[in-house]
Amino acid sequence: MKIVNNPQNKCSTIALLCGALLASACGGSSPLPTTSSSPETSLVPATSAAPTTTEPAVAQPPSIGDLIAADEPLNIAHAGGDQSYPHSTPFAFAMAVADGADVLEMDVQLSGDGVLIVQHDETLDRRTNVSGPVSERSAAELHELDGAYWFAPNSWPIRDLDPSAYIYRGVRTGDVEPPAGFTADDFAIVTFREIAERFPTMPFDIEMKGSFATTPDVAQVLADELHETDRLESTVVTSFDDDLIAAFSQAAPEVATSPGLTALTNWILAGVPLDPVHQIVQIPPEYQGQEVLTPAVLTLASEAGVDLWIWPSDWQTQENPDFYAELLTLGVAGVIVGKPAEFEKLLS
Repeated sequence: MKIVNNPQNKCSTIALLCGALLASACGGSSPLPTTSSSPETSLVPATSAAPTTTEPAVAQPPSIGDLIAADEPLNIAHAGGDQSYPHSTPFAFAMAVADGADVLEMDVQLSGDGVLIVQHDETLDRRTNVSGPVSERSAAELHELDGAYWFAPNSWPIRDLDPSAYIYRGVRTGDVEPPAGFTADDFAIVTFREIAERFPTMPFDIEMKGSFATTPDVAQVLADELHETDRLESTVVTSFDDDLIAAFSQAAPEVATSPGLTALTNWILAGVPLDPVHQIVQIPPEYQGQEVLTPAVLTLASEAGVDLWIWPSDWQTQENPDFYAELLTLGVAGVIVGKPAEFEKLLS
């Protein structure tokens, strides 16, 4: 595991998040809280006769600059590791941290009442126990749904398995006991604010869903949330839509971004410089049948001085240790993986 933050901070965060599950790893036995808090430091006695106390140090997540300077490839958990755990749930993000993830990747969009939530699809069909557009429900209504209804390990999303394969189905609704140390709420659709506050020492890779033409407000709302949660330096933001990225950068120019689809296409195919200058470029090995991660692109990235973060585009053939290892031989800076524990083993 590469060192991108104080290892004691990382261990403290894992203990806070996963409690009894990680007692042996972090040397503690405290139960898992429903929301994490910043780890406290020991009080230092004063040299004078009258003892004084100091404010507890607040652990900070690694900055994007820290991630770029990391000496080993980054383990970036895609939606919390969506081939190992239910996509975008607090449970998944907590388990990804326990598995050694360096960065939490997530998708955000607005609920029907304008709240920034962590959710990939514009509909609820692939993930929950209902169907229909996300935009037709409030954040509170979305929170009540079973966010793990269609999850099965190593096969998400497949809907025609035996019902017993969907191992966390019913946890959210109280029909099934949650795993030790977790609650039904850990399998819900949640707000971005909840994830930001629950994982205070983890950096984020955030994709804005939608487009500027249809959902322009998501850029401003995300910018506001990052300001309010003090996540400006520890987050990289991207989108397929270049106009949405431009709107976000105008609202939060201090936050790192990755280019959208048009800028990437022009950069890869025509050598058009990335504007604005990006330090991180996120690409798949292939896109719509076209190979993207080619030797020419590796050379282009090296010459431009940008880090390549790779997101597997075919879970059936690419979300496995052999493919992860192949990516590592190419010298990429990070991999956005569905199985963070499997990727971490390759770095050991």
